[in-house]
Amino acid sequence: MAIKLRKSYRFALRSSSIVSLTLTLVLLAIQYLTHSIEWVVLLSFLGISFLVTFIIIQLRVEKFIYRRIKKIYDEVSLLESSSLANVPVTTDMKTLTEEIGKFAQGKKIEIDTLKIREEYRKDFLGNVSHELKTPLFTVQGYILTLLDGAMNDKKIREKYLQRAAKGVDRLIYIIKDLDLITKLEAGDLHLVPVSFDIVELIQQVFDMLEIRAQKKEITMSFDIEYTQPIMVTADKDKIQQVLINLIVNSIKYGHKGGTTEISIENLIKNKIIVRVTDNGEGIEKSNIPRLFERFYRVDKSGARSEGGSGLGLSIVKHILEAHEEKIYVESVPDVGSEFSFTLEKTLNNEL
Repeated sequence: MAIKLRKSYRFALRSSSIVSLTLTLVLLAIQYLTHSIEWVVLLSFLGISFLVTFIIIQLRVEKFIYRRIKKIYDEVSLLESSSLANVPVTTDMKTLTEEIGKFAQGKKIEIDTLKIREEYRKDFLGNVSHELKTPLFTVQGYILTLLDGAMNDKKIREKYLQRAAKGVDRLIYIIKDLDLITKLEAGDLHLVPVSFDIVELIQQVFDMLEIRAQKKEITMSFDIEYTQPIMVTADKDKIQQVLINLIVNSIKYGHKGGTTEISIENLIKNKIIVRVTDNGEGIEKSNIPRLFERFYRVDKSGARSEGGSGLGLSIVKHILEAHEEKIYVESVPDVGSEFSFTLEKTLNNEL
């Protein structure tokens, strides 16, 4: 098996061979002209000159390359200076180029990531500021109006205090959602898995949101009549919040007189999938990848008439991820949307 020499050794071998052969030929020419050819002397000279030249060239090349590569490494912080002390430095420029290329690519990815994070941070701060200042200014406006004299009118006082209270409720709602999503992202939220009937839980959510749905004349229903319990294992309170957020969204963006339908299907042996389908406004395809971002709203006008913190879908995503479950979205503008998520079935339960 052939031994593959380092490029620095090959370089030194070729160089020393050329130098030693050249010197030997010069010496041979001198001896030929002087008619005193000593082949033993020539061979000895060839061997000694080759060995000395090889050592000198190899040491000099390594030292030369070491100084320059070390400087490059120091400048780009690719490796610590001390790491080169124990590693032979060669003239393999291809390897060096590859390493520098990898470093540059890594730095480019790092810079791109930092830019994305910076943009995300700016968007997040801007959105938080916008979400908080709207109810704050509302509350401030009503209170200042009352202090300017409107407080003396009982009807106006009561109306403005009620509106200010709604603004405070909205602030509390946003702050609670922010606190929840922070815990979810940090992994600090403790889940309490229990076995429960998902059909019963969905019906409870229907009952909770009945008045809200009636205001828009939206009908909430199951796709079929589920006569048997469907037992799943998850944190019941958190899954209830997932259902509330998804159904509230379907009502919020649904057409007057529309429908919100929920179906439950077997997915695989130990999983079910819950689908929340509406025939509302639908979502443009370009918006779907960003739906689960904090404060992202499809409505670019920023209208807040429907309320909400802008964190609902982000919370849904994090709750399901904490359960190691998936959420899916399908939507067609002016046709409707379907949000579906998986849950683990309780053992020995059949749909």
